[in-house]
Amino acid sequence: MSVTFLGMPADRPFPRNAARAVRDSQLRFNLRKATRTIRARRASVVAEAPDWAELREAGRAIKEHTLRNLDEYLVRLEEAVTAAGGHVHWAADATEANRIVADLVKATGETEVVKVKSMATQEIGLNEALHEQGITAYETDLAELIVQLGDDRPSHILVPAIHRNRAEIREIFAEHMSGWGRPAPEDLTDEPAALAEAARLHLRERFLKTKVAISGANFAIAETGTLVVLESEGNGRMCLTLPRTLISVVGIEKVLPTWRDLEVFLQLLPRSSTGERMNPYTSMWTGAAEGQEFHLVLLDNGRTGVLADEVGRQALRCIRCSACLNVCPVYERVGGHSYGSVYPGPIGAILTPQLRGMGSELDRSLPYASSLCGACYEVCPVAIDIPSVLVDLRSRARHPWPERAGMAAAGWVLERSGRLARLQRAGARLRRLVPRRLPGPLGGWTDTRDLPEVPKESFRDWWDRTDGGRR
Repeated sequence: MSVTFLGMPADRPFPRNAARAVRDSQLRFNLRKATRTIRARRASVVAEAPDWAELREAGRAIKEHTLRNLDEYLVRLEEAVTAAGGHVHWAADATEANRIVADLVKATGETEVVKVKSMATQEIGLNEALHEQGITAYETDLAELIVQLGDDRPSHILVPAIHRNRAEIREIFAEHMSGWGRPAPEDLTDEPAALAEAARLHLRERFLKTKVAISGANFAIAETGTLVVLESEGNGRMCLTLPRTLISVVGIEKVLPTWRDLEVFLQLLPRSSTGERMNPYTSMWTGAAEGQEFHLVLLDNGRTGVLADEVGRQALRCIRCSACLNVCPVYERVGGHSYGSVYPGPIGAILTPQLRGMGSELDRSLPYASSLCGACYEVCPVAIDIPSVLVDLRSRARHPWPERAGMAAAGWVLERSGRLARLQRAGARLRRLVPRRLPGPLGGWTDTRDLPEVPKESFRDWWDRTDGGRR
């Protein structure tokens, strides 16, 4: 039996991916446990903040103002970073960004780099691009390390290895850690402390000998040229301070106008992402530190196109907290890999089709990867109206011909009240001939729902016959 997902044909990529995921009971268990734990922690710390609604509105307003004046603030950021001894590079797309970073690494004479977790570098496929140039990138975030060692793909914005449990992680460390550096202990167990210690020893060796680091940034302050990274493990601090060369790849939407604006987001982001009042490590640097060379690569890669869209541009307000993933009933059941993008969940369903365009079947299917329940909007710390953007993107997707023909016919009927009345009377006379299931390519709709029963009399005719119920 075929199934139709909210108007999307079952042969589209997302339904196919989702169908495979929901058959994996271990994946569903891992996702359910993790997302519900994070969701409960977030709800608890948000409830403690009496001014949460005001903070949320302030975050929305700051981001919206910045996006409307982005050209001005990007120039200010470049000037401030340059004045502080840094170097600024502009990348129009992924190819240009990867070339810039590869050339910078080659100029140092090094063939290895350590990385802070970065969505922007995942978006452009930087690790793969560096590998083609003979450069090996080592992930240092614990979850990203698990993904890299397991030759896997991230499935969550905040917790890339959310689809793995402790036993699976132990097996990955035991089998693959030696191929990337210091091996895991022979007696490694799946206790969290033991797994963390194995990762710590493995990474410490890498930190101390690698001369080049690559990072992203949560925020970039135009006023001072300061970049900000929030993280929970300390690996970011090691990457940002120890290497002689630091290269940061940052999306142009990460800019904040002033230092004071950062105060709002340092309250919004930890609560919305990890359910903490304050994140354990906040690293800030302005330009080049003593003894270190700093390069900032400002990445467009489709963002200016999104910026031009009155409805869709609000997706650029996203601060990558992942709160929308943790409340989404679709994500909880199918996981991040089903989305075919480094940005999974509700935010990925609106951001990915805008950044990549809707030329592929996968990208056209992503706006349908939602029940439109609105939970994502309720928890978004910068008030992105994800359901509205989803509906807008659905209107742009190229629909199958039966749906287009049906919409055209409905428009023709509803354009004139007389046409509608005649169709209603004809339907009432022929109601016994209406099938329980729609024929042909329309049949998927009635696989999962009943076709409404045609009434004996339309409301319009009843009103005329009874004078509005008075007779």
